[in-house]
Amino acid sequence: MGELIGYARVSSVGQKLDVQVAALTAAGVSAEHLYSEKVSGTKRDGRQALDDLLTRGIRKDDTLVVTRLDRLARSTRDLHNIAHTLTAKGVGLRVLEQAIDTTTPEGRMFFTMLSAVAEFETEIRKARQREGIDAALAKGPDSPFKGRPATIDGEKVNAMRARGITPTAIAKALGVARSSVYRYLQEAS
Repeated sequence: MGELIGYARVSSVGQKLDVQVAALTAAGVSAEHLYSEKVSGTKRDGRQALDDLLTRGIRKDDTLVVTRLDRLARSTRDLHNIAHTLTAKGVGLRVLEQAIDTTTPEGRMFFTMLSAVAEFETEIRKARQREGIDAALAKGPDSPFKGRPATIDGEKVNAMRARGITPTAIAKALGVARSSVYRYLQEAS
């Protein structure tokens, strides 16, 4: 039997890890096997503790313990990738509040069904989105689908440029990419 490895995460600086840490400790995770971080967002970027845990912190027969699935993964794809990594390393997953334990046959089945439902929902959403985009594009140039709306204020760009301000300085002042300013200036001329 391997070690219990805990992972706790909060999404904002104002939140505290105490409740998660206490639950993980009560579940048998020792302090030296506890990884925690304060990171927001929906992507894995910047989640150094999780990356360390997945690359160096777990070994075959260990069990990763989290309080809730949303503390481990922020999207279905992320959860699927993490689950694949754990399975490939021979590591189990225990989710305390959702009573998931992939070290048991029942837990593996439940997790597989949960993952399948989540993946199905994602595919349905993508299909609907694609249908909507295709329908909008079929309407031609009068289509309301024009991509993401422009975030650049053309009047401000023109006024600043008339005062001799460089495109780089304009981009910095407006908080947009320099390429957006150059693209606007090129399209406006």
